[in-house]
Amino acid sequence: MAIAVVAVLGLVGCGGASASSAQDVADQLVQTDAALRAAIDDWRAGGDPPTVQPPQEALDQAEAVEDDSLYLAKHPNLTAQALPLLPAALRAETRRLVAAKRDLLRISSGGKHKKFKVGTPAPLSDLVSFYREANQRYGVAWNYLAAINLVETKFGRVKSNSVAGAKGPMQFIPSTWRIYGNGGNINDPHDAILAAANLLRNNGAPPNYARALRSYNDSGLYVDAVTRYAREIAANPYGVYYLYCWQP
Repeated sequence: MAIAVVAVLGLVGCGGASASSAQDVADQLVQTDAALRAAIDDWRAGGDPPTVQPPQEALDQAEAVEDDSLYLAKHPNLTAQALPLLPAALRAETRRLVAAKRDLLRISSGGKHKKFKVGTPAPLSDLVSFYREANQRYGVAWNYLAAINLVETKFGRVKSNSVAGAKGPMQFIPSTWRIYGNGGNINDPHDAILAAANLLRNNGAPPNYARALRSYNDSGLYVDAVTRYAREIAANPYGVYYLYCWQP
């Protein structure tokens, strides 16, 4: 959690969210971004999208990005000072990630900590092919499907059912699955992704993704978080790669 250490040292040393601490944070974000891109390039060198799980360096740098967004989500004043110091593309990325993380923190506020059963997700190459198949069949943008997959189960890493009884990598309630699952397997990522696209298409997507996402989870915070991650995936050529590396 390099950014947290740098930022806290700046706050302690200067007595507040000073320009120097904000600059330290901005510098750390730039360094992490460069290291992350290099690690993803190495991962993609064997095939794009990759057919193998991410190397440790990509996982470590992606974790740093998630830790950074979590820290900044909890420190809005520091965020407001650091953002203008970033290059434009990284500033837009950071703004999306921090806002989405803030949404998810608010959703989970007051909830009991749950220990998840975790496992290895399907290769990113498979998931991207499923998103694109769903897009061709139902017209739903693939980046929204990827963003739901991220928010619901970290791309299938979380194997547990939800407290409400939702199952599988796209977290379907069995009664909803019976409507949209086309007789498939709720735990199979291919079937679940196509079912999610079917659900979204039947509830307004495209063009009304906000309404469609409310049919998935009737929370404005959820809709905003998924939308911001979807926009990050669409805007950043590295987006889906590092988000896939995030851990539960």
